[in-house]
Amino acid sequence: MVNQDTISLLKECDSGTKMAVTSIDEVLDKVQADDMKSLLTESKLHHEKLGNEIHSLLIEHHSEEKEPSPMAKGMSWLKTNMKVGMKESDAAVADVITDGCNMGVKSLHKYLNQYPAADKTSKDICKRLVSIEEELCKDLKDYL
Repeated sequence: MVNQDTISLLKECDSGTKMAVTSIDEVLDKVQADDMKSLLTESKLHHEKLGNEIHSLLIEHHSEEKEPSPMAKGMSWLKTNMKVGMKESDAAVADVITDGCNMGVKSLHKYLNQYPAADKTSKDICKRLVSIEEELCKDLKDYL
């Protein structure tokens, strides 16, 4: 029997991967530098791959996916369009995505603490997602 902490942690990670993919999609066409575009595309693929793994586990545990909250999606869209719209540059895109990564890492650590009884597999997935976010943030520093 799977405990509720495992399902809750997987759902939060699922929501996080979807939020990341959506955020990257929103800015990808605004990126000028080919290497930055490749970096974001690669990160998007990592998020999608991990999201697919999470979906499989949620199905296995007879649970549903979790969409990001409409409020979080709306705030992200607004912030992205304000910052990038005011100054369409790679630095503006890097700034927005870096902020998103930092918020994601903070939230994921909160969920790891909030769901201590989650199984090892779901905790490992959450830590992998944190790693993807931290790596993207580190790689984007050159564009700030």
